[in-house]
Amino acid sequence: MYDLVLKNCNVVNENIVSEVDIGINNERIEKIAGNISSEARNEIDLQGKLLIPGLIDDQVHFREPGLTHKGEIATESKAAIAGGVTSYFEMPNVNPNTSTIENLEKKFDIAANKSYANYSFYLGATNDNIEEIKKSDPNASCGLKVFMGASTGDLLVNKYESLEKIFEHCPTNIVTHCEDPKRLVENENIFQEKYGDQLHAAHHAVIRDEECCYLSSSLAVGLAKRFGANLHVLHLSTKREMDLFEPGPIDNKKITAEGCVHHLTFSDKDYEELGNFIVCNPSIKTEEDRLGLIDAVTANKIDIFATDHAPHTFEEKSGKYPKIPAGIPLVQHSLQMLLEFYFDGIFSLEMIVEKSSHNVAKRFNIKDRGYIREGYFADLTCVDLDKHYTVKKDNILFKCGWSPLENRTLRSSIFATILNGNIAFKDGVFAKSPLFGKRLEFNY
Repeated sequence: MYDLVLKNCNVVNENIVSEVDIGINNERIEKIAGNISSEARNEIDLQGKLLIPGLIDDQVHFREPGLTHKGEIATESKAAIAGGVTSYFEMPNVNPNTSTIENLEKKFDIAANKSYANYSFYLGATNDNIEEIKKSDPNASCGLKVFMGASTGDLLVNKYESLEKIFEHCPTNIVTHCEDPKRLVENENIFQEKYGDQLHAAHHAVIRDEECCYLSSSLAVGLAKRFGANLHVLHLSTKREMDLFEPGPIDNKKITAEGCVHHLTFSDKDYEELGNFIVCNPSIKTEEDRLGLIDAVTANKIDIFATDHAPHTFEEKSGKYPKIPAGIPLVQHSLQMLLEFYFDGIFSLEMIVEKSSHNVAKRFNIKDRGYIREGYFADLTCVDLDKHYTVKKDNILFKCGWSPLENRTLRSSIFATILNGNIAFKDGVFAKSPLFGKRLEFNY
């Protein structure tokens, strides 16, 4: 007797496409076979649909504690589940910020009773918390976030000596936001003087320009090589930065790169239509940069896909540039956005699965997740490649209530999301009783 059997699954996993049945017991995949005829408490026929490992998003901002007018762990993780994202890593720039082990564990306590998806949280670096960083347990959380560009509170690390200590002594994976603070301030002053009240969202791409990003990302890569640190550079946005990364499989790489769905989808030509609503850091830049990132994905220089999901209220984003917050809410639609590249013949299904699930599990040494394997947790996403989905205000689940994709029709839809062996979401309906995710475990 199985808890759940998935019949006629068209599975994409570990670069293989196969037609199998999957038997699930006690939250885990117990059997994968051509046919499972055993009885089950529940059975779903997935004939004609695609089954993949649940996505693991290594970069989200869910705004709790302290910024819950924008989003909450409950609301944003529920949106993630509707988008086929079963696990996430959340960022430390909340209030109070997560720059101590004590505050880090408090976030885990909040998530234990509120998160609809599996979760982990980054410790945040400051110029002065190296002793706290040294105490980090690599098996306890996903790693250390270093803001080498603008951030809130005291999370901007802009002292070279502090960066040296972090890269030398951090016992966990280091993930970085790379924009050069000095270049950024210089550009802001130049454009403010030149345009004054005429500044608008399109200027964001040239204020936070290629050089701003390259100066910082090259510094991070140089420090990682010097100290032998494990570095993962987040949300890369320029073609030039791709020269910093090696092509090939992620296995044994100590320096890895991330591409976000918005930098792959939008370019500076979209500011005219979407304006403030695609203002984010690092900025969305030129079409040449966007195409350069896509080339880097296919060359395996970009190893991981993510969202940098960052909600702000509609009112906050409706202000006058530059006095608006940067960030875009995307976690509900990231898989469908990636599948647009599949429909256009640019990314294969195998590549999408590799960079949104397998590689995240490998890079961060996540225990028993990220693959469809016997013995692993049953975190699974079922996609209907034949059913279109239009993003509308009434089906957006983010607390902020808006998306830059509003009124766009995507060529796929999420049919079901299975979390730890339970049906969390199916055919537009969530489980009657909330199913809470688990704290992710790591094998360092």
